[in-house]
Amino acid sequence: MSHPSRTAIHPAVRRQTIADALRRTAIRLPAKTGIVCGATTWTYAEFDALVSRLAAGLARIGVAEGDKVAVLARNSHGFAALRFALARRGAVMVPINFMLKAEEVAFILRHAGAQILATDSGLAELAQAAAKLDTQVQQCIWLPSEDPSQPVAGMHSFDTLAACTDALPELKLGSDDVAQIVYTSGTESSPKGAQLTHDAVLWQYVSCVIDAEIAEADVALHALPLYHCAQLDVFFGPAIYMGSTNVITSKPTPDNLLPMIEKFGITSFFAPPTVWIALLRSPLLDPAKLAHLAKGYYGASIMPVEVLKELAARLPQVRLWNLYGQTEIAPLATLLGPEDQLRKPGSCGKAVRNVETRVVNDNMQDVAVGEVGEIVHRSPHLMLGYFHDDERTQAAFEGDWFHSGDLGVIDDEGYITVVDRKKDMIKSGGENVASREVEEMIYRLPQVSEVAVIGLPDAKWVEAVTAVIVVKAGQTLDEVAVMAHCAQHMAGFKCPKRVVFTDTLPKNPSGKLLKRDLRLRYA
Repeated sequence: MSHPSRTAIHPAVRRQTIADALRRTAIRLPAKTGIVCGATTWTYAEFDALVSRLAAGLARIGVAEGDKVAVLARNSHGFAALRFALARRGAVMVPINFMLKAEEVAFILRHAGAQILATDSGLAELAQAAAKLDTQVQQCIWLPSEDPSQPVAGMHSFDTLAACTDALPELKLGSDDVAQIVYTSGTESSPKGAQLTHDAVLWQYVSCVIDAEIAEADVALHALPLYHCAQLDVFFGPAIYMGSTNVITSKPTPDNLLPMIEKFGITSFFAPPTVWIALLRSPLLDPAKLAHLAKGYYGASIMPVEVLKELAARLPQVRLWNLYGQTEIAPLATLLGPEDQLRKPGSCGKAVRNVETRVVNDNMQDVAVGEVGEIVHRSPHLMLGYFHDDERTQAAFEGDWFHSGDLGVIDDEGYITVVDRKKDMIKSGGENVASREVEEMIYRLPQVSEVAVIGLPDAKWVEAVTAVIVVKAGQTLDEVAVMAHCAQHMAGFKCPKRVVFTDTLPKNPSGKLLKRDLRLRYA
């Protein structure tokens, strides 16, 4: 088939990148407050102009189109500006989890081939220690923090870079170029770097805007780490795309969040269930002071049904969404909307606008209703593949669908429920036990604040179902009561063989329970 000849058009004419999304919002809403963080407030026009100067400053210190720039920093206006400046320069952002040890940070720096590392005063020591471990890092950039901080000697200062008045270099950048490489947690093996294009991230924005109802009128609080794709790309990016007002904080604790929600009249807030539970347990929670809060979002894990009911009772004006996905799909895949929260408790809903999702058996056939299979996706949100890892890319896309590694069931209305990660399924006495099902049962006990169920090595059961429980303040609970409650309502093989009580459960900065840490602790 012959194609008509095309006149050469400059790439900038048709380009749609992450940085273009900000510029268009700034043209549309120049005077609107875009960013609030600590003592810093920027209108969209100010934010966009600063991003351009910062991109020029990056070019001045040698950052070229396609270069990998790693970011190891807590949430701040500096982080937000750098995210868009890297996109405007055509560089690739490599965000890094600040809970990692120096050796783990260094692995990502080496693997990505990052020559520049951006950090803040609080993490400078970790950043410098990691950079020295046989990496290619030659320069560091200091970013300001939410609270006042001093630049670190020997690093390029954010303020100096953002004062650069050079003209921005011309870009060849297209929307199918890589915008970021996001490394997965690497719980089972070395971390994998998911390569996400501008196109993938922006199609994902569109799904978020439509299905999660992210809107211009929102006053959004961004409190979970921006290095994590959920906060960065499901909430912060789409909010910039739409022109919301964005309040940024690095401290996702009830004593910080609740006063902020009141002070700024926050209307939209995302947190994992662990943080929502912490808010409910806080003595500072006064529903009357949260009157503006209209949209609540959760993800990373399923909200226990009892907690959903408590949220609905105490904050009845808050509509809730459950968002499910993973890094490789930029990250949103499915969504359960407000009208289905109590009708389909525990479900992650259906595929969002730009995603196709199936639940399949090992032969890639759709499973029957109620049968467990693996959740697989097709979508323009998806990554190009894992950076420098053809083997694991090939495995992830076997059968020309992306394999999530999550096990799920689908009901007769097409709603999907995640049963467990493949690795979190407990094999006890020859039977498969989904840890989530046992957790839901234990949450029915009114004394329980939080629970995590894990499998521990056992001579008789191979893996013994073990419940690790945090009891609500002022309440008492013992092992016998927990076991009796489960035995009354569940098959014997699903019931905990051991119950452990603890003050806190280990979590990553995104609020996800670290079950591997529990398995090591109690093995």
